[in-house]
Amino acid sequence: MRGTAVPGIDESHVAQNYHPLPIVISRGEGAWVTDAEGKRYLDLLAAYSALNFGHRHPALIAVATEQLGRLTLTSRAYHNDRLGSFAAALAELCDKDLVLPMNTGAEAVETGIKVARAWAYRAKGVARDRAQIIVAHGNFHGRTTTIVGFSDDAASHDDFGPYGPGFVPVPFGDADAIEAAITPDTAAVLIEPIQGEAGVVIPPEGYLRAVRALCDRHNVLFIADEIQSGLGRVGTTFACDREDVTPDVYLLGKALGGGILPVSAVVGDADVLGVIQPGEHGSTFGGNPLAAAIGTRVVEMLSTGEFQQRAAALGSHLETRLGELVGHGVTAVRVAGLWAGVDIDPAVGTGREVAERMLERGVLVKETHGQTIRIAPPLVIRATELDWALEQLKVVLEG
Repeated sequence: MRGTAVPGIDESHVAQNYHPLPIVISRGEGAWVTDAEGKRYLDLLAAYSALNFGHRHPALIAVATEQLGRLTLTSRAYHNDRLGSFAAALAELCDKDLVLPMNTGAEAVETGIKVARAWAYRAKGVARDRAQIIVAHGNFHGRTTTIVGFSDDAASHDDFGPYGPGFVPVPFGDADAIEAAITPDTAAVLIEPIQGEAGVVIPPEGYLRAVRALCDRHNVLFIADEIQSGLGRVGTTFACDREDVTPDVYLLGKALGGGILPVSAVVGDADVLGVIQPGEHGSTFGGNPLAAAIGTRVVEMLSTGEFQQRAAALGSHLETRLGELVGHGVTAVRVAGLWAGVDIDPAVGTGREVAERMLERGVLVKETHGQTIRIAPPLVIRATELDWALEQLKVVLEG
């Protein structure tokens, strides 16, 4: 594998912990996976950012194994000695007061919607059943019927209605459009700081700061869906950190489960998340001991800053290498840390066709919205592995 050293990246421990194993059937390790036929692939998909720490990270496997020997799933009838430490660690990471643990990303988004509406009625004084939430065109927040009801992606939206009211869509990246949409009934602005499914769409510089200022001025909640963009992916702990912005509510998931199991959470301050009263919301498995143990270890790993640094340094390298392909089968690239949207020249093929050709060459990427492929490798990937994958992309583009 050809590749140069990337400043700020120490690969010595990565080689020890994440070196690809000999072929093992249906197994993942580090940044590699093996299919049922024994063929190995370099994973530049990472389960849509759910595997930020790679496949079978030893620290996460260790804590999961230890917890499996104690107590795994529980209900309110049992004492869960892991939940408190998880909630405290995650609240500290987010600089917030309260954590409401759930299981999946869509469940976190649904919970955030409920919180925003309850806050509007109980704290802001909006008349019952009139609360509105401003959302962005091109969004992807999940696949429940509430969520797809305010999606403008036909594949997600069509033929699943009727849908409920209460959502006002505006163009993504346009703070003026948000301000024009705000009324006395507005409860929240719900956005992805960087839109993932849309093709890693990065808003203009200053957009997040403008959203924060508008929400403060009009007494509206800023809810950031960081399910894909958060937890180290973009070179900072959260994508909102890129503009030194703190939302009122974080929606988290994917990487929070460390690639071991689904874990999600809604995180906010007491005056917001605290509007939910006991018995009004819950989850059979949310915050179970196994999930809490893994989530705690994920937060501990992020607290060192190592993964954020790797994503930033390798992301800069990725951006440089992808930039060399513009005009050579690529029309545009958008990069935030180890997360990239690559627009393919139609003369080369569609995004799906390029993804299939990459698959044949042993690299996993994801097509999205026609001409775009999305790159999101585990943050443990080595620079040499990343370079090798980009060489495969170059070969595919050259036909």
